[in-house]
This record gives sequence, structure tokens and C-alpha cells, in this order.
Amino acid sequence: MKIVIVTPDGELYNEEVDAIIVSSKNNGEYGILKDHMPIVSTIDTGYIKLEQGDLVDYVVIINGVIENHANLITVIAQDAYIGASKEAAFKNLNEIRDARVEDNKKRNIEFAKAERELKKQIKQTGAGNV
Repeated sequence: MKIVIVTPDGELYNEEVDAIIVSSKNNGEYGILKDHMPIVSTIDTGYIKLEQGDLVDYVVIINGVIENHANLITVIAQDAYIGASKEAAFKNLNEIRDARVEDNKKRNIEFAKAERELKKQIKQTGAGNV
């Protein structure tokens, strides 16, 4: 069966797998094997364990929807990160989210500085005074 995982940044994973295990806070844990009945479910915060023979990968999912139909599993997620273990995938997720927070803080500071400079220029030139 095939699994495709996409996020707003694009396709993260597109491979054949033997089985998957889905774990989610709200929906618990369940497995999907070949020829599984059709299913649609949500993943609030959790992971998908991907099994390909002896290879195992984990994909941490944040706010996602999973659908299985005719041996095609489609996952659409707000955020998704791959790791060799659950811990590695969650660590990757946390590092990336921390970096995003820092980037947003920097952008907000730069925006505030630009806004102050604009107000200063408007006041100096008398623009806006009628």
C-alpha cells in the first residue's frame, strides 16, 4: 500500500509501506494493513509509525487528517516531521517550532522599529497635517 503525507510546505513522504500504526491523543492507536476497510480520521497531535520490511520510520503529525481507501493512505497535516524514532521526530518538531518562534520574534521587532521610524518621518515632514 502507498502512503502520501503532505503539509502546507509540500509533499513530505510518498512511499510504499507494509503497515502503519497511527497514534493520536484523541483517537488512541490503531493499525492499517493492506486491504484495510476505508477510514477517515483526525490526528490532533500524534505520530504515524511507517513499516517497510525491517525499516521503521516515524512521522510526527500536528493537526492532520488521514484517509485510507483502496490501499492509498493520504495524510494532510498542518505540520509533519520524520525521525528514526518517536523521540527523534518529536525533537525535530520542537527544534523547528522553537526556530519559528524566534524568527517571528525577530520579525516583530523589525516591524516595530520600521513603524516607529515611519511615524518619526511623518511627524518630521508634517505629512498628515491638513
